[in-house]
Amino acid sequence: MPRYLISFDDGAMAHIPREDLPAVGEAARAVARDARAAGAWIFGGGLLRQQAAIVGTDGSVTQGLLPETKAVLGGFSILELATRDEALHWAGRFAAACRCAQDVREIMYDPDS
Repeated sequence: MPRYLISFDDGAMAHIPREDLPAVGEAARAVARDARAAGAWIFGGGLLRQQAAIVGTDGSVTQGLLPETKAVLGGFSILELATRDEALHWAGRFAAACRCAQDVREIMYDPDS
């Protein structure tokens, strides 16, 4: 069955007043609980705003760009769903809960995952 990445960019929730963040977090967790109950949830969470560490093919580690210099993920969910329409439905629920638009992308099939 296809898996979908539902995500939003870092900073997409910057318009939300700090005092509203606990309610937004609970609303997002409620959608995630519903996805678990529906058997669709694989994994997800918010990402800390931080400078990335880049690991090269030779194993070398360098500091990446700061989040302010390029678009980076702020949070994501991975759901296993039968159709793209179902993914769009769940993305709409996450968008309402998180108060920000969500990107929806199908993850390429890998028989070993």
